Amino acid sequence: MFDHLNSPAFVETREGIRRFVAEELRPMEHELGLGSEDVWPRETLRRVWRRSAALGFYAACLPVELGGKGLSILEQCALKADLAASGSALAPHVLGDLGGPPRVGNMLKYASADQLARYFNPVIHGEKSTCFALTEPHSGSDAQSISTSARADGDELVINGVKHYISGAPFADFAIVMCVTDATATPPAITAVLVDLDLPGVTVEQQYVPMSGQHIDADIRFVDVRVPRANVFGGEGNGFKLGMSRINVNRLLHCPTMLGLATSAYEASLDYARTRRQFGGPIARFQAIQHMLADMAAALWACESMIAQTAALADAGADLRMKAAACKLFVSERCFEIADKAVQIHGNVGVTRHHPIEQTFRKLRMFRVFTGTSEIQRNTIARAILDPSGTAA
Repeated sequence: MFDHLNSPAFVETREGIRRFVAEELRPMEHELGLGSEDVWPRETLRRVWRRSAALGFYAACLPVELGGKGLSILEQCALKADLAASGSALAPHVLGDLGGPPRVGNMLKYASADQLARYFNPVIHGEKSTCFALTEPHSGSDAQSISTSARADGDELVINGVKHYISGAPFADFAIVMCVTDATATPPAITAVLVDLDLPGVTVEQQYVPMSGQHIDADIRFVDVRVPRANVFGGEGNGFKLGMSRINVNRLLHCPTMLGLATSAYEASLDYARTRRQFGGPIARFQAIQHMLADMAAALWACESMIAQTAALADAGADLRMKAAACKLFVSERCFEIADKAVQIHGNVGVTRHHPIEQTFRKLRMFRVFTGTSEIQRNTIARAILDPSGTAA
């Protein structure tokens, strides 16, 4: 995947990450006997973050002035695809996808010097983890309907509310919490606030496990939680704008993970078709199997090409609203179809609980919901093509 990328910094990073996964992460997983559907101790994750940071991988996609290597969004996509295809349970933690630099990279320009020192520099160096707390039990796709509130009380804000299904919350040290600070405004004023998750009144509740089996999501409950007003991030009333500023790139950056997972399912299916024997020979000789493999290969190429083009536009500073939504819609739908064909090719093996193909099928089904469902992506695309100037009411 993305074999045309050849900048020295990228090639060195790619090769280094591959060695890190093979020589350190896989032995760690084997030694601990833990897989992607197990609960990983927080201290083990911290070891991975710090080690990745020490090797120069964790913040590689940040600008050089922030301690990164200045890799492009396209190069970041290539690394994410590689990691997803590796099958390593710890792969998402190499670049900090669940709470590290990618979570905050394009928002760092909004941070004060004090916030950089206390919160974001430790994230960059693998010393802290964060999460983005927007969704609530009754407001998923309708982000402006949140009810978590931050009431001013002198030099402090008092926060009350519940955030739901927050990725990275189980091992985060602080959250970027979207709060209503003026419910009388139309629409209500939403402000981002940095909240340490060990404060009195904060509870992180893991009451569910998604169909992927991964223990990476949780609810966060706030009861009269007091934080300094200096923890307002990006200015009062700018929270919704700040949140939307990250969503387009975030949608794009989910796509290479899907591509990597689908590629691993395709390659496993190709190998299985060549080695599984029925009726006197390998099942790869049957045209039905050949056509499924051909469709999978064509879809993978289309997905990789679409991701590469969208990432190139992102690197050029283009407006991604329609393109990122189209990419997320297309890639999530096609990659799930690839996983479905992989299950079909593997037969009873493919429907066996915890088999890698079955796990990949579940993970890719979830991506059709993450960061906006397929229907939300279609809404975004329709608005962009029917009202390109954005002037319609």
